[in-house]
Amino acid sequence: MRLLAPTLAAALLAAAAFPALAQNRGLDVEIDRAQRIQLRGAASSVIVANPAVADVTMVDASTLYVTGRGYGSTEVVVVDAIGRTLYHTVVTVTAPSAGHVRVWRGGTATEMSCGAGCAPSQRQAPAPASAPDGTP
Repeated sequence: MRLLAPTLAAALLAAAAFPALAQNRGLDVEIDRAQRIQLRGAASSVIVANPAVADVTMVDASTLYVTGRGYGSTEVVVVDAIGRTLYHTVVTVTAPSAGHVRVWRGGTATEMSCGAGCAPSQRQAPAPASAPDGTP
């Protein structure tokens, strides 16, 4: 019984030192959409590995929004004032699930935003994967 109390105290201290461990799942965000992230502590710095893929807006010290800017994946890391990681994940920006159509003409794709009608989007669609010799 005497060993249980120090072991439990050590486990609680470790959990407090690393509050982001439960938040390490990947995050999928549709392009031009935002996802809310609630942190367990006050953030001091936010690092986005590739700002062309995702952007982060801080509402307050513990609330941020991740916005999909371009197709692909990037890493987002949030740290507190003494450098402890509060949040760390890979953000994957995907195509919208509804209201969009991709039109292919040869090797060129145009994204269309659709409501009552469809109009070309301002964004370029991602290029298709191709073989090393350049064929799709």
